[in-house]
Amino acid sequence: MSLFQSIYEVKVPFEDLDPMNIVWHGNYMRYMEHARCQLLSELNYTYMDMKADGFAYPIAKMNVKYIKPAVFEDILCVKVDVISVEPSLDMKYVIYNKATNEKIFEASTMQIGININTGQTVYTPPKGLAEAFLRVNHDEKV
Repeated sequence: MSLFQSIYEVKVPFEDLDPMNIVWHGNYMRYMEHARCQLLSELNYTYMDMKADGFAYPIAKMNVKYIKPAVFEDILCVKVDVISVEPSLDMKYVIYNKATNEKIFEASTMQIGININTGQTVYTPPKGLAEAFLRVNHDEKV
């Protein structure tokens, strides 16, 4: 079950291609990061808000599956779902070609909350993040 979902679109630029004229595999992580940032903006609780609250959420685990290559000027949709926020921020991603609706990539990430002043792991989300999810999912328990 998803606590919140966002879809980010990217038109594959030339500089994202490798010598085989397909998107270099590492660029998918960048697309995921852009999708996460957009999702947090849509929640009205960005990485800068987290930092102001004294928290960071570095990625601790990532699983990826490459299904089909993307090429220059493909328009890709990066669908990101927040699966949980406690004890970790868990997200699932599906990247698909907007024109064909074909799935080309899927992934999941687990981000662990840390107190940026102490470096200690925290197992509950910062108040601002918890409140953001409550605002958009008032019927869901965070």
